[in-house]
Amino acid sequence: MSQKLNVIHPKAILGSGVEVGPFTTIAEHVEIGEGTTIGPNVTIMDYVRIGANCKIFPGAVIGAIPQDLKYAGEVSYVEIGDNVTIRECATINRGTAASNIGITRVEDNCLVMSYVHIAHDCHIKKNVILTSYVGLAGETQIDEFAIIGGASAAHQFTRVGSYAMIAGGSMIRKDVPPYVLAGRQPLSYGGINIIGLRRWGFTSEQIERIQDVYRIIYQVGLNISDACRKVEEVLDPSEEREIILSFIRASRRGIIPYKARSIVEE
Repeated sequence: MSQKLNVIHPKAILGSGVEVGPFTTIAEHVEIGEGTTIGPNVTIMDYVRIGANCKIFPGAVIGAIPQDLKYAGEVSYVEIGDNVTIRECATINRGTAASNIGITRVEDNCLVMSYVHIAHDCHIKKNVILTSYVGLAGETQIDEFAIIGGASAAHQFTRVGSYAMIAGGSMIRKDVPPYVLAGRQPLSYGGINIIGLRRWGFTSEQIERIQDVYRIIYQVGLNISDACRKVEEVLDPSEEREIILSFIRASRRGIIPYKARSIVEE
């Protein structure tokens, strides 16, 4: 259902049951999945695909050209999965050719709160929560089930691992590995996200394996490369071990450092 006060290009593709509020603009090269609700004063520009059963709130702008001086007018994309909620005044920019990515992705079941900015070529994986006023620079990757606290900012090319939780107001300059809590300035390792892992169904044995890996990575006084080798020498193979080591070895910016006191204790 749409109202007379909105502007929907006749070639835009809207699935069954899509609702569009007044004063909303939807451009030509847009596809919106069934059951999605789009509130008033939303702007959806060209080359955007939005999945089913999403909720988009007033003032959101999706598909604006990237804020990157290398952008030269090429066609690039935004792709949003199913069951994504995008709250008031959030902005999601298209990708760039210069990145060799060309698409900004937000996968299924994400919550993008008010005033969040997702820049060109970011990849937000499933079940992520971006709290209000989070800003992600270009080509940032946020892995599954991560939570970024309000008013945090991520440097270009940074990555946040799955199930990590980052304190509000953080400056994310280095990669945050999976399963951890991170806080303070500069952003530092603050222990394992135990409460979150339990909530998501991790067993005590899995959590212990994760803790064993990070004790070696952060607390035995080795550099990161030597610590990774030590983990392989002394700990039995496990899915959690391999996820952590693969993340660290693939890091483009290095991982956050260790601080002795837990952020939970501060």
